[in-house]
Amino acid sequence: MAGVTLNKVIKRYGDVQVIHGVDLEIADGEFCVFVGPSGCGKSTLLRMVAGLEETTEGAMMIGDRDVTRMDPSERGVAMVFQTYALYPHMTVKDNMGFGLKMNGHPKAEIEAKVAEATHILKLEPYLDRKPAALSGGQRQRVSIGRAIVRGPEVFLFDEPLSNLDAELRVEMRVEIARLHKEIGATMIYVTHDQVEAMTLADKIVVLRLGVIEQVGAPMDLYRDPDNKFVAGFIGSPAMNFVHGTVKDEAIIAPGLGAQYDGLISTAYEGKAVSVGARPEHIVIDPDGDSHTVEMTESLGGVSFAYLTSGTGERIVVEERGDDRTQAGGTVGIKIDPRRIFLFDAETEQRIRN
Repeated sequence: MAGVTLNKVIKRYGDVQVIHGVDLEIADGEFCVFVGPSGCGKSTLLRMVAGLEETTEGAMMIGDRDVTRMDPSERGVAMVFQTYALYPHMTVKDNMGFGLKMNGHPKAEIEAKVAEATHILKLEPYLDRKPAALSGGQRQRVSIGRAIVRGPEVFLFDEPLSNLDAELRVEMRVEIARLHKEIGATMIYVTHDQVEAMTLADKIVVLRLGVIEQVGAPMDLYRDPDNKFVAGFIGSPAMNFVHGTVKDEAIIAPGLGAQYDGLISTAYEGKAVSVGARPEHIVIDPDGDSHTVEMTESLGGVSFAYLTSGTGERIVVEERGDDRTQAGGTVGIKIDPRRIFLFDAETEQRIRN
């Protein structure tokens, strides 16, 4: 097994630059997730690690080897794609061992490695089936098994659960987490789904427009985002943002129906700020009347009330317990000032006191 290091990595397609000098260290055995919106460069960066995309500038190390210009087959990586890419005329067993067979490995070695991967992924009942006789989740497990038998130093996953339904995605997340714990390999995983990222990752890399916005453990990013983009992307539902202004070291935020004193220095006097609050940190005040309840989303143990403030700003509030807000009414809200996040309205960077 080995870690991965990216040093000022750049990717260009002609005159268009899509990856902008990325520096990143992924420790040996770490589960690292690249997350971000479509077009942010996460799949391109993964393919660069795999060698499927050429690195324009910078250096890439796997362990102590410089793999920047190496062919994909020499890098010691195995990739699991969004599409299963299984041979339809082969059985599960033959699909898993095909790569080793083509590389001339002895039959006994192939059978031993396939048996080991089969045991890890609990595929024993399906060895003689062909892909058409498998469910989507079973096919993806076969493609993961094909990667395992290669014995790579690094596993790469490119949105492997996107083609599965919601229930299977949850099941496969558990399977992949268990797989990482069992084999302890370095894994890099690409997804646009921040729930997957929060569930699986030891380390999350948040990307936007080919630039790393922040790197950290899931809950560190959730609790301590560096900027408005990360704060809004990590967490479901997303953090609420309303407009605010600074006066006498107080935040005046009409969308939240309150003024918050002592949260900001006089250096921001008169400036516009963005005020953030997570849905679970906002409390409904039934006796208030400053927010209209547009709709409620009930998920059983928890529900989300979608409010519109007098300023027209949308606010989502998490509710638990038996007494919950009903659509059509008006309510007030309360927030512990210690739970408020402040961002510069112009730069969108976090304001920390």
